[in-house]
Amino acid sequence: MVPEIDDATRVQLEAAAFRRLVAHLRERTDVQNIDLMNLAGFCRNCLSKWYRAAAEEKGVALDYEAAREIVYGMPYDDFKRLHQREATPAQQAAFERNKPTD
Repeated sequence: MVPEIDDATRVQLEAAAFRRLVAHLRERTDVQNIDLMNLAGFCRNCLSKWYRAAAEEKGVALDYEAAREIVYGMPYDDFKRLHQREATPAQQAAFERNKPTD
């Protein structure tokens, strides 16, 4: 049974879980975005888009590249250069089968 949690505490818990997820993804640079998309249906870029959308809802001006830097912990181009590998044909085929439609 889920305990009753007041809104302020719920938001703090959600924020802590989000920060831990982002920290985990920053540590696991070996995990490629395409693998995340193929297995879970989201990736670091999706988190960045969601972060930017949440900022926009609150009236905070935050562009996509700034949101990506928050999620990646560095500019996206730096992350790509340091950690991103070319997707294999199998990864690309899986992505085509499973890619989101939005």
